[in-house]
Amino acid sequence: YERNSGVISIDDVPIEQYTLESLRKGIAIVLQDVFLFADSILNNITLNDPSIKEATVIAAAKEIGVHDFIESLPGGYHYNVKERGSMLSSGQRQLLAFLRAYVSQPDILILDEATSSIDTYSEELIQQATQKLTQGRTSLVIAHRLATVKKADSIIVMDQGHIVEQGTHKQLLQLADGYYKNLYEVQFMAEEMV
Repeated sequence: YERNSGVISIDDVPIEQYTLESLRKGIAIVLQDVFLFADSILNNITLNDPSIKEATVIAAAKEIGVHDFIESLPGGYHYNVKERGSMLSSGQRQLLAFLRAYVSQPDILILDEATSSIDTYSEELIQQATQKLTQGRTSLVIAHRLATVKKADSIIVMDQGHIVEQGTHKQLLQLADGYYKNLYEVQFMAEEMV
């Protein structure tokens, strides 16, 4: 999309000065709705890129904690997920999307509501994968689920398209009657009641 105003820069260079190919190679995106092809887990992770070897995928899966889940499936990394990954839960599909992003080793990672529709079993694995995946790279995490952003260096709270607060988790919790603080209390009270 074209923006209406302002400049988007990476390392102080406006994005218009990058080639589309270099931008795409340097950025990985994990969306709320994961698209998987009717193919093996391995091919869905590598996107049929022959330069990414199975051993690389297995090592990455072990690093982010999803190897055991994949190995538990019939055929492991060669398990056919069928059309749009219909043989897997939403949380399992999300774990594969995290692995796909991790294998690409992006400079910039965008997680857009990547943890919003996951099952309880997958939530802990996804939190571990998120921590590993965001480590050492610029990460933009868009989330309503505040557990996903608690460890962020900077949290920008938006309401109806406007920035209403900004700071670390700790700083935002200290704001009397703060927007983030109220959201946090509502979410975690609801989780404690379950």
